[in-house]
Amino acid sequence: MNPDGGAGATAAPGDQPWAWDEARWRGYVSRVRAGRSLKPATWPEGARVAVALSFDSDHETIPLRNGEIHPGKLSQGEYGARAAVPRILRLLDRHRIPVSFFVPAVSALLHPQEIATYAAAGHEVALHGWIHEWNTALDRDTERDLLLRSIDVIERLSGSRPVGLRTPSWDFSEHTLDLIRECHLAYDSSLMADDEPYELLADGVPTGVVEIPVEWIRDDAPYLTMDRYTGTRPYTPPRELLRIWIDEFEQSREEHGLFQLTLHPHVIGHRSRIVVLAALLDHMAASGGVWFARHDELAATCLGSL
Repeated sequence: MNPDGGAGATAAPGDQPWAWDEARWRGYVSRVRAGRSLKPATWPEGARVAVALSFDSDHETIPLRNGEIHPGKLSQGEYGARAAVPRILRLLDRHRIPVSFFVPAVSALLHPQEIATYAAAGHEVALHGWIHEWNTALDRDTERDLLLRSIDVIERLSGSRPVGLRTPSWDFSEHTLDLIRECHLAYDSSLMADDEPYELLADGVPTGVVEIPVEWIRDDAPYLTMDRYTGTRPYTPPRELLRIWIDEFEQSREEHGLFQLTLHPHVIGHRSRIVVLAALLDHMAASGGVWFARHDELAATCLGSL
């Protein structure tokens, strides 16, 4: 299972992994792999640390993806667009920080003015699937069709062709990298093999695709998600996240590396939670030597080191 409840890629029933020959398990492992580090020798502007903040503007698409069509669940997603996004944009504008918004195409179609607002404010609008679908549940043709349709929607509404993808729920199928390359995307931000950007390998072959790695530690959803029908509860007090993320940032700064953070408007955008993000931004700004970069800007810098 994936951490947020979706079915991941597993062996067929009765097909026991301990019975696989070496060629088989090596083939699975090498299908998509981390290649050389793309961490530059120095960051732009002489910065000590790069900070790449991102928001996955899922809104109503998660309940829709799960077949939830009743108003209650949908209203939780609507909160992200209606109340949280304006609050987040005001905070970013106050700090003059550019970020990347990863947007499912259905979310963009439901809130087209929001996409225009992102672009007008100088933020990146990137891909995040069609309806927050599970990629590993799709055949190649369906995954390809949804990716192409998503590119068209985001390009039309933002005014720019997207150059990066974050798969919904970081659900990466055996076809995803091939499709990223077919669509000539510069980067992906769905995998977790390093703290620093790296080049993706396909069956051992360098692809030229930058991976900007994510991690559940640096994501608000595992700490703060609430589902009244399951045992999923926000057991972590919001202000505890500040300590975790400051520790992550400070270690990134010590290593002259990258601090990447994944947030969701419908999660972090509540009143008692936005104060955590505000305090984190204040801490980073006071630290000095920070290069705040959109994910596409970070990828371009890393591609320069290839």
